[in-house]
Amino acid sequence: MDRHTNTHDHTGSASEAPDSARTRPPAHGGDHQLGHSGHGEHSGHGEHSGHGEHSGHDPAMFRDRFWVSLVLAVPVVVTSPMIMEWFGYTLRFPGITWIAPVLGTVVVLYGGWPFLAGAVTEARTRQPGMMLLIGMAISVAFVASMTASLGLFAVEVWWELSLLTVVMLLGHWMEMRAIGQAQGALQALSELLPDEAERLTPEGDTERVTAGELRVGDTVLVRPGGRVPADGTIVHGGADVDESMITGEATPVARGEGDRVIAASVATDNPVRVRVEAIGEDTALAGIQRLVAQAQESRSRSQVLADRAAALLFYIAVAAAALTVAAWALLGQPAAALTRAVTVLIIACPHALGLAIPLVTSISTAKSARNGILVKDRLSLERTRLVDTVLFDKTGTLTKGEHAVTGVAATDGDNDALLALAAAVESESEHPLARAIVTAARARGGEPPTASDHRSMTGRGVRARVGDATVSVGGPALLQERDLGAPDSLTDRLEQWHQRGAAVLYVLRDDVIVGALALEDQVREESREAVEALHRMGVTVAMVTGDARQVADAVATELGIDEVFAEVLPEDKDTVLADLQARGHTAAMVGDGVNDAPALARADVGIAIGAGTDVAIESAGIVLATDDPRAVVAVMRLSAASYRKMTQNLWWAAGYNLAAIPLAAGVLAWAGFVLPMAVGAVLMSLSTVIVAVNAQFLRRIDLRPQAARDT
Repeated sequence: MDRHTNTHDHTGSASEAPDSARTRPPAHGGDHQLGHSGHGEHSGHGEHSGHGEHSGHDPAMFRDRFWVSLVLAVPVVVTSPMIMEWFGYTLRFPGITWIAPVLGTVVVLYGGWPFLAGAVTEARTRQPGMMLLIGMAISVAFVASMTASLGLFAVEVWWELSLLTVVMLLGHWMEMRAIGQAQGALQALSELLPDEAERLTPEGDTERVTAGELRVGDTVLVRPGGRVPADGTIVHGGADVDESMITGEATPVARGEGDRVIAASVATDNPVRVRVEAIGEDTALAGIQRLVAQAQESRSRSQVLADRAAALLFYIAVAAAALTVAAWALLGQPAAALTRAVTVLIIACPHALGLAIPLVTSISTAKSARNGILVKDRLSLERTRLVDTVLFDKTGTLTKGEHAVTGVAATDGDNDALLALAAAVESESEHPLARAIVTAARARGGEPPTASDHRSMTGRGVRARVGDATVSVGGPALLQERDLGAPDSLTDRLEQWHQRGAAVLYVLRDDVIVGALALEDQVREESREAVEALHRMGVTVAMVTGDARQVADAVATELGIDEVFAEVLPEDKDTVLADLQARGHTAAMVGDGVNDAPALARADVGIAIGAGTDVAIESAGIVLATDDPRAVVAVMRLSAASYRKMTQNLWWAAGYNLAAIPLAAGVLAWAGFVLPMAVGAVLMSLSTVIVAVNAQFLRRIDLRPQAARDT
């Protein structure tokens, strides 16, 4: 019905009525494609950093090779003449000289195979990196040791080579575990889906079917404590639903008939019947996994820097190794030349450098997804830390986009009776303002009285018989038609409502004004906390809306917003964004509607409320699974924390190599300090472990909406 739209327009307020035509599909339901790779795969960096050659390897493969190689390496070390001399013991038995070459060869071919294969791949693709350095070091040490065992060369390093391979396997095993844990947290989401569902038959019975047998249009029964098998709408019943696996919000949300529910959410207290509307790849859960996979595969500026540094480090290491060989050869020490060169190649491996960014990315995107923050583009997340102004769309973002009764004024002082009377007239209407009146009346005093003979008066309001009286509800046009003026007793209240831009509806009993109602778009309670938290972070908060100035100013005053852009046409929202940028601001745009899409695309960072339209979601770099504006604060905190960890890891990885390469080359040999090859391998792996552990601290950041209070 359009009657309230017209009456609303004549209240003196241009307040933006709820956009009933606005589509609100479930958050990112079917727009993206499930693409989560295996838990041992490096995403988005393998082709540059050198990790890609063991992409797809899972931790178990490196674990198994580590333990086998370790067992085989022990005899090699124990029977080494150098080790026996160091520790003062002697072993003699037939064939002892062949233990090192035989077992050492097995260690190299079995334990070192992933590195040798990766080296070949890097050489073929002309993208030298970590694997090629390790492969060169292993190959040089192996050839030298084998020729020495055959009596063709004077230097053999079997025990160092064996320990080197074991340490490298341990480092990669730890790395794969770290990556697997980061991605496994996201992969676990898919495991939340129930394997079976109870589908209702046409006869009203239930049949147990697998989740894969469900089809759109089916109705399923979800019992208390059970998980929803697919996205859908509740058609019967109501329950408190735990959606924490999607939104990160631990408190269950009340859902009733007509409300949407998400696959894998839990009906905590009551049974509900759900009509299936999305299955498989079209569910919100699958969409989340696709978005995270997309984010992990996208490349940030920090990743580009790390990849370039890792590639450059290869050439530096090769050059340093060549200079080391030349220098020690000129000094007449070929054995030292070999061991120093191999140590340089090992210790300069850009392992930590290659892991510095991808591991932070994996952890941050997985953790954010578990808290309802979906990063589509890592560049957007990286830029968020620089944002100094956040521009919020008002309707549906800072406010609920739904009108509620905010004022009741009865001429006889009985406000509850007036509200019940208006609700009786509006009880058969589905208009948003009518529903708001009925909801308010029920909240105050139960069911409204019975009415009959409901009739709509186009452009003026609606009327019905309540008891023996004819009761009408409408706006100023209704008063004009009846040639009535507002009673003096209501003047002050009406003036206050008009100043706030509220929609005002009058209630008439037998053509006598008995009171008036004010209805306004509800401000979200969470919006105030979001604005306060952003202010504490030093961020300016602005708001853009098509509402009249008085409506916008009222919301801005209530929330403490710094700058207001009111009466802005939908197509001009991106112009407002451009104006902020022209003034030198780095601006983020937060919105949920079709008319927000251009501004979301223009913004330095576009953040789409997940309950919004597909167009808005596609235009944004970051998607919030909930409509809680406090999540914007969490995005900014995550951006700052992720960048801080990336920077720390890059500085550590680069600094370690700058300091370690000269030591490995033997620049302090004159002072009696020589870095053993195996120690060099330990230090290289230790640097990787440090980077991995530092990235793990990202797990401590609290991204829950409640954390905005402590920001």
